[in-house]
Amino acid sequence: MPIFTFTAVDAAGRTVGGDLSAADLSGARRRLEQRRLMVLALEEGRATAAEPARTARPRWKIGGGLGVRRLALATRQLAALTAVSPVEEAVRNLADQAERPAERRVLSNLHARILEGRRLSDAMAEQGPAFPPLYRAMVAAGEQSGALQSILARLADDLEREQQARARVVTALVYPMVLAVVAVGVISALMIFVVPKVVDQFDSLNQSLPFLTRAVIGLSDFMRQWGWLVALALIVAGGAGVLLRRRDAVRLKLDTWILRAPVVGRLTRDLHAARMARTLSTMLASGLPVLEGLTITARTVENRRLRQATIQMAEAVREGAGLASAMRRAGVFPSILLTMTASGESAGRLEPMLDGAADYLERDFAAFTATMLSLLEPAIIVAMGAVVALIVLSILLPILQINSLALR
Repeated sequence: MPIFTFTAVDAAGRTVGGDLSAADLSGARRRLEQRRLMVLALEEGRATAAEPARTARPRWKIGGGLGVRRLALATRQLAALTAVSPVEEAVRNLADQAERPAERRVLSNLHARILEGRRLSDAMAEQGPAFPPLYRAMVAAGEQSGALQSILARLADDLEREQQARARVVTALVYPMVLAVVAVGVISALMIFVVPKVVDQFDSLNQSLPFLTRAVIGLSDFMRQWGWLVALALIVAGGAGVLLRRRDAVRLKLDTWILRAPVVGRLTRDLHAARMARTLSTMLASGLPVLEGLTITARTVENRRLRQATIQMAEAVREGAGLASAMRRAGVFPSILLTMTASGESAGRLEPMLDGAADYLERDFAAFTATMLSLLEPAIIVAMGAVVALIVLSILLPILQINSLALR
């Protein structure tokens, strides 16, 4: 009989985990629900000795996720279809309409598992990383409460909002990145190919060159002789940084430093706070407790310092503290979120206040990033112009010096 690994929340609000044996995923979930446990994650683990061959094979596993844009579109369509048809028929229609092979494979496997008797959330859990844990938890809550269609619609709203925010940032970054690459290429070409040819004309003059010219010539010689070594060192340093970043202690220190950085730190904090507020608001709307929302959210946070703060918040809420008080103890969230959360708790309107805080933080994030990115373009142009002007000036100074000597 297969062994299933689970993570769940008990009646006291504590997060528990372990293994249990059951005939299938649905049976494992029923056993956990009979023990009054709210399932956060449930997946097939190791096989028993009696049947290693059958359970060791990873059935219906998908290599990658759908991506935010495709998942948002699929969720929006699923929300519309489940309002007028059963879940099985809705998923089948989605699979038939899918254009990309990877998306069609995920949805076809999802439909096949539903036909085998799986619940939608259980079937999603068997599709690898195609459906995130938080997404599956909300779908499971919608199935339990009978509000699956409304939960899917809200999930689609959240995913579309996230995709639009990413698209705005990517679109704003394309031109500055291209401009920066062109600037580096032009300056490198000038230093490696143009400056040496001009310098050859000065060698026969036996004149003392200005300091700026000598500095540019020295930098040009260094780039021609040792540029490959610098590039190799940067590649090695980048690889070493990636390896070191995988260590928890190093990653925690780096993420803590990022949060203290003047601009990046504020953007990271605000973006995380907005996502967490939106997530908690959606989970409260789906009938899930705040503690479960924090527990699931903590696993999805990339920044280790923010993840640690979210885990500490969950522990504080488990011990009986209010959400606003737990946020204040964490010390990494913006004051607007603390104020609106405290107001929502005192007025008994936590869900809309969290939604409002998320709206405010997302608008502030969008305005701030738009301003910073609009300043980035002229900054790159000015920096490139300054460097090119220095190179040209270093070439013109000896020429002007020679002309002045000839006039004498």
